[in-house]
Amino acid sequence: MTLALNIGLVITSLLLIVLVLLHRAKGGGLSSLFGGGVQSSLSGSSVVEKNLDRLTVFIGLVWVIMIVGVGLNIKFGG
Repeated sequence: MTLALNIGLVITSLLLIVLVLLHRAKGGGLSSLFGGGVQSSLSGSSVVEKNLDRLTVFIGLVWVIMIVGVGLNIKFGG
């Protein structure tokens, strides 16, 4: 169980990083340093942005569940 939770946590963490980096930059900050002013071909469609937002929120919730599972496993699992 511990191994499955740890592998799931690593996978969801990497997916969350990739999904957050795929979002279009909406302001200045650090994203403008890495070409935030240049729009990609995916950022023009509002349907793609909505789906990307939904997928990011879903993976974020799965990530939180994995964190809670790892914490409970540490506390009660030994």
